[in-house]
Amino acid sequence: MLSMRRNDPCQYDDLAGEWWRPGGGFELLHWLAAARAELIPPSAAPGRILLDAGCGGGLLAPHVRHLGYRHVGVDLRRSGLALAGERGVLPVVADVSVLPFADDIADVVVAGEILEHVTDLSGTVAELCRVLRPGGLVVLDTVNDTALSRFITVTLGEWSGVAPVGLHDPALFVTPRRVRAEFARHGVRLAVRGLRPSAGGLVRWLALRRTPNGRPLGRMVTTFSTAVLYQGVGRKAAARPAPLASRAQW
Repeated sequence: MLSMRRNDPCQYDDLAGEWWRPGGGFELLHWLAAARAELIPPSAAPGRILLDAGCGGGLLAPHVRHLGYRHVGVDLRRSGLALAGERGVLPVVADVSVLPFADDIADVVVAGEILEHVTDLSGTVAELCRVLRPGGLVVLDTVNDTALSRFITVTLGEWSGVAPVGLHDPALFVTPRRVRAEFARHGVRLAVRGLRPSAGGLVRWLALRRTPNGRPLGRMVTTFSTAVLYQGVGRKAAARPAPLASRAQW
């Protein structure tokens, strides 16, 4: 029986010890962080901002540290942000649907395993796109709204210990079609592909529930099917030049 409602952000305070525990309950999130980092290019100049929306304990940090960005992490829970801060992330307590930033500040916006947790998808996507500069990159991954994803993520996942009990509310899962449509409204055309854990790594993790030397036992691999997990990447359309008469005062 759940002690709190599904998808309650307070659960992350109780699970704070899992963020960096080798082989812990967030092991698959480490694999996902590595997979999204592979899509992020090096910064074009010092000081460019990578905005990590719903950064949790900062799992993306070790994978992007060498890329040259100023890594800003946004999350509702201070417990996770404290861990992110220890790993070089600039922590900001905020709701991803109401970001406390000016327009067009980020060169990269990352939304890793967050869209299936927000109750205002349209508002969240609008904010992510608002803070992204024209030509900037969006990288995301999330859970599809299918019977198979609900069975694997919630029913089987919670029974097997792959997913902490109560962490997901399947009513918030979202289809690639809807995610692409929401981003397209704000000038971001997403390409989408499926993800899954490597079979051998998943078996080893389930069997051992620990990782020798702290190293992940597996990784995420791409797949043709988006039925459970999927990854999206896209760029915000470049701003159109203003008409000449409005750009100069004669």
